[in-house]
Amino acid sequence: MRNFPEGATSPQPPPPMRDAAARVVAFFETLTPASLAQLHTVYAPQAYFKDPFNEVHGLDGVKQVFEHMYQALEQPRFAVTGCVVDGRQCFLTWDFHFHFKNFDRATLQTVRGASHLKFNAQGLTEFHRDYWDVAEELYEKLPLLGRLMRWLKRRARQ
Repeated sequence: MRNFPEGATSPQPPPPMRDAAARVVAFFETLTPASLAQLHTVYAPQAYFKDPFNEVHGLDGVKQVFEHMYQALEQPRFAVTGCVVDGRQCFLTWDFHFHFKNFDRATLQTVRGASHLKFNAQGLTEFHRDYWDVAEELYEKLPLLGRLMRWLKRRARQ
């Protein structure tokens, strides 16, 4: 958080951008396969999306990323833990909860990450970049690969 001289106030983003951020947070926290039809209410038609596994342009590409999430995982859901809006940019921190479909189906998994969003003048997301540690947050949780990743981490500390 920025420090401002006594009596000065922090510059606030325009209300439409705060509203855009709130709309994105609500969308992700209530995301379901059916609500993907409403993707156009939070993403611009030519939106750019990137995470450790995907890089796509356009609503169809973004929709395919989330459709795949529902095909690959059981009960995926996002819980936004922080939101900072600065002008037309937004930074979210989140926990992503899910169960694997193919192994250890009983254990609730959690990936902690962050998203950098940029909004267009209409308050739609035109840029979405996710940041999370794929090694720690995912690979270490997989049966065989997890053992290798934990071994590599121990070796790196020696």
